[in-house]
Order: sequence, then structure tokens, then C-alpha cells
Amino acid sequence: MALEAQSALSALTDALTAADDGQLMRRILQGALQALIEAEAAAHIGADRHERTSTRTTQRNGVREKLVATTSGDLAVKIPKTRTGSFFPSLLAPRRRIDRALHAVVMEAYVHGVSTRKVDDLVEALGVDSGISKSEVSRICADLDTEVAAFTSRPLDAQATPYVFLDATYCKARLRGRVVSQAVVIATGVTADGHREVLGCDVGDAETFDFWKQFLTSLRDRGLHGVQLVISDQ
Repeated sequence: MALEAQSALSALTDALTAADDGQLMRRILQGALQALIEAEAAAHIGADRHERTSTRTTQRNGVREKLVATTSGDLAVKIPKTRTGSFFPSLLAPRRRIDRALHAVVMEAYVHGVSTRKVDDLVEALGVDSGISKSEVSRICADLDTEVAAFTSRPLDAQATPYVFLDATYCKARLRGRVVSQAVVIATGVTADGHREVLGCDVGDAETFDFWKQFLTSLRDRGLHGVQLVISDQ
């Protein structure tokens, strides 16, 4: 069931995009995009928010809001204004498509963990020449973990889910300082009226009986009920 890295990331992206009618991915993308804008603004100004440095060239002077259209929906971001000069994120330059690239940054950050070099390379590919600091990478990845944890622990008892699809893919992930292959299992539910949503996902060393049992038990403990048919390969 192992897939190439690009296919595995694509599968994980599709799963998260489908989750919660796309709300999860929109929240994640919006947070990541806002963090990248703040990092570029700090590099332009010469100081982070509320920071005093000898390299400061100007000061923040409020923000202006902007809607960014992506394949996951419109994202509302805040662009810092400066007292002197002007600042506009290179990510949002005219005719630059950030949706696919930003998806890649988010997925690489989530799958590989806090890897400064990897995420910094992706950020530069997006067009942020100043790159991104290690602390900013850590914060973005921590925010991703928080959003995903909240989604994968939400109650499932609102309505019965008669049909459940189970699948898995393998991704390379950073674990205890080493890059290893990890199994990503995903459960997708379909209600009686045809509504489809990702019920949960988890990461483990391999698709063992104990890992699958633990994952499925967690779905039941969160309130999954009314299951009549489970669809899975092998």
C-alpha cells in the first residue's frame, strides 16, 4: 500500500481538504499564510511585533484586511501597515498562485515535523526571499498540530454514520531525529443523506492489528454509531 512521497502527500491533502466540508484545511491554510505574512513583515521592518532592535527601519501602523482566493476557499488575512514606506507580501503578488504551493508548505510541515531547512526551502520557493526563522517554523507546526488535534478529537455522536470507508497510505516523517516511513490511517464516513466527512486520522509505525483496533476504538469512544457497512481494501 506504500505510495511515492508526492502521491502520499496528495492523498493526505485530499483527506484534510474534504474534512469538515473543507473548514479544517481553510483554518490551517489561513493560519499558515498569516504566519508567513508576519514573518516577511518582520524581516521588512527589522523587528518582530513589540520588539526593539537596532535594525528597525520603521514601525507598524495597524493592519489592512485582504481576501485571498484559493482552491480551498477565500482566506481572510491581515497585512501589516507601516508608518513610513510601504509593505506588501511577496506571496500575494499579482498573478502569483499560492494555493498549491501553500498546500505543499502545510503538508510538508505537518508530515516532516519541525524541519527548518525543509520548510525554509519551501517558503523561498513561494517567493519569500528572506526565508523564515526556526522559531516561526516551530510556531506554524505547533498551530497545525493544535488544529488537527482538535479536529481528530471532536465528538461524532451528532448523527448515525451507516457507511465507513477505511484506507491508509505511507509518508516519510521525522521521528526522534530520524526520517522513517509512517502509516497514516484515515476513516471517512457517509451519513444516510449522503453527507461525507473525514471521521479521523492517525499516524503509526505500521498497519498492525493493534494499531487499527486502537484507531477504530477511538472512533467508537468519540461517539461513532449506527455503522452498517465498513469498506476497506485487503
